[in-house]
Amino acid sequence: MPQSVIIPFHMNKKALFFILAFISSFATASASDSTAYTFSHKPEWHIGVEAAPAWVPGTNDFLRGDNLFGQKVNAMLGTDIRGGFKFNPASKEGILYRGAYQGIGIGVNTFFAGNILGTPLSAYVYQGAPVARFNKKLWLGYEWQFGIACGWKPYDQQTPENHAPVSTSVTAHMGLGIKIHYEISSRWQLSAGVAARHYSNGNTSWPNRGVNSIGATIGVAYVLNPQEDFHEPLSSVDEEADRQRWTYDLMVFGAWRKRALVINHDPIVLPGKFGIAGMQFSPMLHLNRMVSVGPAIDFMWDESAGLSKYKVDGSYGDNIKFYRPPFGKQISVGASAHAELTMPIFAINAGLGFDFIKPESERRFYQSLTLKTFVSKNLYLNIGYRLGRFKDPQNLMLGIGLRL
Repeated sequence: MPQSVIIPFHMNKKALFFILAFISSFATASASDSTAYTFSHKPEWHIGVEAAPAWVPGTNDFLRGDNLFGQKVNAMLGTDIRGGFKFNPASKEGILYRGAYQGIGIGVNTFFAGNILGTPLSAYVYQGAPVARFNKKLWLGYEWQFGIACGWKPYDQQTPENHAPVSTSVTAHMGLGIKIHYEISSRWQLSAGVAARHYSNGNTSWPNRGVNSIGATIGVAYVLNPQEDFHEPLSSVDEEADRQRWTYDLMVFGAWRKRALVINHDPIVLPGKFGIAGMQFSPMLHLNRMVSVGPAIDFMWDESAGLSKYKVDGSYGDNIKFYRPPFGKQISVGASAHAELTMPIFAINAGLGFDFIKPESERRFYQSLTLKTFVSKNLYLNIGYRLGRFKDPQNLMLGIGLRL
């Protein structure tokens, strides 16, 4: 019987993943693992604005000036409007995660090069929390952001000289920063710090060299309904939240990716996209209310893996085809170690892994970074990214998980 043939598929709506991922990040959480998430006490709501002037490192030749206009891109300014909340200090969450805040931001990012990069608009969720308190009004904290950026001028296949570092008009928006916060009064707050941002399409399309920035952040926020910030901690609540225990995460995910192969010693970027499907089982030991560690077993099927030996003779270019390899030739099975920061609603998980079963020519050493959004105490949405050797993009991990 003839072998089936793989024909790479084309995504007409390249932004689909990022839109779905961003919408899923907005899911209303009813619980997190370590503490029930409720509005039994009125939260403290805030609105504000933030400016983020930044330096753009020349990580690729396009940004260094090798573009249609010979223009260097080395600066960025982001201007955001933000709205969010803190848990009421009298609530269980407010006691266990004092000062933690989260919300939604919408902003404009200019690289002072709209003719070659565009002026993308960002929409993202954010969360932050204190790391050190100096007094009642002054504290140091972290903040992360995750969302989408729309409005890039992407790579144009009809104009090869315009080899922009992004190939889609919609990319992911990721940010991480450290900020000093100062409460001028019960209603007005200032913040200043340093932050880095990364824009990428997650290897769903090529080129995917991305754009990065690092710089300052300056913000002001207005509190709509200040809540009194003085409540004695409950020892029983603290002890239960910090009790060491095991939970078990089972997560399935899918995605699509681009692929380049070396065929007859020539590197070739294959047309279209290839499917990804995977599963991860991870027992996690909760060391305290915020930090968990544990191993995982990772299984993944990659439609683009192991294709080099299965090329259909006479096919080439945009019409290149491959015979479908046996299923066992396209799967990887690995073991990984994970650390997780668990906060109300969200958890951030980082992993290092090694494939002891892998397709031919694939890398064994891999890394992952994922954001879990809890929609109930036991159910979460997973948005993540997998790399090889800390630098080689592999694939996204868009999935759903169950925590037992």
